[in-house]
Amino acid sequence: MNVLLIGGGGREHAMGWRLSKSGATVTSAPGNPGLADLGEVRSIIPDSPSEVAAAARDFDLVVIGPERPLAAGVADAVRAVGVPCLGPGIDGARLESSKAFAKDVMTSAGIPTGRYFEVSNMEAVGKAIDEMTPGPYVVKADGLAGGKGVLVTDDIEAARSWAHECLEGRFAEAGDTVIIEEYLEGPELSVFVLTDGVTFVPFGTARDYKRLGDRGTGPNTGGMGCFSPVPLPSGLLDSIHADVVAPVLTELRARNIDYRGFLYTGLVLTADGPRVLEFNCRLGDPEAQVVLPRLRGDFGAMLMAAATGEGLDRESLRWWEKAAVDVVLASPGYPEATRAGQPIHGLHLVTHLDDVLVFHSGTRFKRGEIVSSGGRVINVVGMGTDIPTARRHAYDAAALIAFSGKQYRTDIADEVSVQKGAT
Repeated sequence: MNVLLIGGGGREHAMGWRLSKSGATVTSAPGNPGLADLGEVRSIIPDSPSEVAAAARDFDLVVIGPERPLAAGVADAVRAVGVPCLGPGIDGARLESSKAFAKDVMTSAGIPTGRYFEVSNMEAVGKAIDEMTPGPYVVKADGLAGGKGVLVTDDIEAARSWAHECLEGRFAEAGDTVIIEEYLEGPELSVFVLTDGVTFVPFGTARDYKRLGDRGTGPNTGGMGCFSPVPLPSGLLDSIHADVVAPVLTELRARNIDYRGFLYTGLVLTADGPRVLEFNCRLGDPEAQVVLPRLRGDFGAMLMAAATGEGLDRESLRWWEKAAVDVVLASPGYPEATRAGQPIHGLHLVTHLDDVLVFHSGTRFKRGEIVSSGGRVINVVGMGTDIPTARRHAYDAAALIAFSGKQYRTDIADEVSVQKGAT
């Protein structure tokens, strides 16, 4: 199978690696140095529907990794030229590209979530924040902001100021509407499924760490690490599939939305039960980097089945009895003022380590060496029979990779006791 993989981050490197393990020939666009080790890399603008559709004719399947190409309608353009594509169209991608749309879908489908207000001026902001007093306050830009459009704070003036910044253009049109929502207390959980729009197969669980600093301090980021699987009470995952996943797919069909791809449900496990925080229309980053190494079976065949609506079968989905922990190494200044271009040393020391995988997120070639090119630079994934073992492997390997100003969290998965085999 010849696959065109759209994207160039850590998630796409993990997807490309797993597709290659399934025997697929992978071409990535725009790719990264890690993906270049797996196959051809093409210079295609990933969120250009016309460019991707023109290239797609050479391939059996197009797989779209990031959210922006989906929100731009790339999947629609690829399907229009008769090539199977894994990823929802522009209408389905609104589950992620518009938090207001996602909340409307949740409300219509009866999916448990927090109270919210959709506002577009400061008078409405003030009234909404007053309704949420005494806080904490959760203020979000409605559109795509790379995981950085959210503020969670106890400070009412900071909440008002953040809403004002969003409305005044901090995130361009993504902040034209602001969502002010109820703060949900409890541990977070990411649940993934692969769907052809009707049938879905569970695709594992993970827990992500969004804040930059240890113990949940500092600004929000795209994700500083994660682990999989997440130990859960018996029956909880089944109830999430029945009470959240199935109803949202039914609601999308009722709106004549043909949703084919991954559905990522971000939840908070509150004292009153699971509540949906957000939906994403793709695999998570960095969650894909810990879910995919645990997957058994033919990944390419699974994606083709979802893309074509033919033969998606949960019996084909199997998992290794292993755990995975991802530690993200980030650039100095991330996420506010990233300083890229730092030469990266030590990658050769970890490439062949047992139970360690390295996925490139923000790297590029410069005069024959690999340098940082973005905020999140390298994902170091440790594997093991349990979370503590995987965690040790990840941190031991992370210590061998060096670049100027490297920053990372030291507490990824440290709250998890020894456990095996849950998904």
